[in-house]
Amino acid sequence: MTDFLRSDFLPALPPPPSREQSWREKLFGDARAAAITLSLLVGAALLLPSVVRYLFIDAVWRAPDGALCRAPGAGACWAYVAAKAPFFFYGAYPYPWRVNLTFALAGVLIVWLLHPRGRAKGYALAGFFLGLPVAGFVLLYGAPALGLPVVGTNLWGGALVSLIMALAGIAAALPGGVLLALGRRSDLPALRWLCVGIIEFVRGAPLIAVLFMANVLLPLFLPPDWAPDRLLRPLFGIALFASAYMAEVVRGGLAAVPRGQDEAAQALGLSRVKTLRLIVLPQALGAVIPGIVNNFVALFKDTTLVAIVGLFDFLHAIEIARLDPVWAGPQIALTGYIFAAAFYLGFCLAMSAYARRLEKKLAAARR
Repeated sequence: MTDFLRSDFLPALPPPPSREQSWREKLFGDARAAAITLSLLVGAALLLPSVVRYLFIDAVWRAPDGALCRAPGAGACWAYVAAKAPFFFYGAYPYPWRVNLTFALAGVLIVWLLHPRGRAKGYALAGFFLGLPVAGFVLLYGAPALGLPVVGTNLWGGALVSLIMALAGIAAALPGGVLLALGRRSDLPALRWLCVGIIEFVRGAPLIAVLFMANVLLPLFLPPDWAPDRLLRPLFGIALFASAYMAEVVRGGLAAVPRGQDEAAQALGLSRVKTLRLIVLPQALGAVIPGIVNNFVALFKDTTLVAIVGLFDFLHAIEIARLDPVWAGPQIALTGYIFAAAFYLGFCLAMSAYARRLEKKLAAARR
């Protein structure tokens, strides 16, 4: 018998190509799929003409008031949406350019963070979590020293409030959830039970109750001079609620990481912090991307509940605008709700689409 010892390594082979089904195979692959597809096509053919006629053909695009929208046979009243758009997006905020500039900065930082070829993302991360809150506060609330008049939060409303709540909740949910999940796995009993208590208490209460507690009870635990603003109190409640739910998602991801990964890092001499930052957390978060995005989507839609504590979010602004007697009418109110549905659907679809793209990229990297 001859022993053989290879002196050179074979080159790494590319991953095997994955064959995706064609649209024909997906829609008409078997009798059951074909029946479902045909049923949906028939239903769409029956409904689509009426929907198109209502939304576009019979719609009222320009009108000084709601008289044309109340006429028999009138469709969607987009003139109402155009007339009330400033109120929908800004509420009673008197300087729309400051709102536009704030969210333009937020959009640039988000694109910088999420773009796969973006560089120096550490600066983008610092800008999003540190620079954006400061710049947003100065622009939105005002700074007389910089020539920006102060605008009280009682004038904030519409999409401005909804997006602030969503951005702040999403920004706090992931780091807060990671800290709570790690604290729940801690070897320190006091820290572990504290994190367990926070998670279970918040998850056991509906968001409305958390918002009421943040709005009513939080000022009672602080000195009168430290009473938080009416906008900060529900903001704190949303951040706490989102962090508690995110902690359970992250905990599931941590449980999915094999124990051998941690042991291998210890064998290499990595500290506990480096092990978590470089090995455990990237795998854990990558494994639960659908759950993370699901929480973000739910949080964005749950921002409508801040109307319970007296804030005027986007949906509440539409409900208030329909009470204007100049634009009163059932078709007019329905158009406002259709516009609100399109607003929330657009943001939720964008988050879901990016999550699917990121999930496919990570799956290809694992192969």
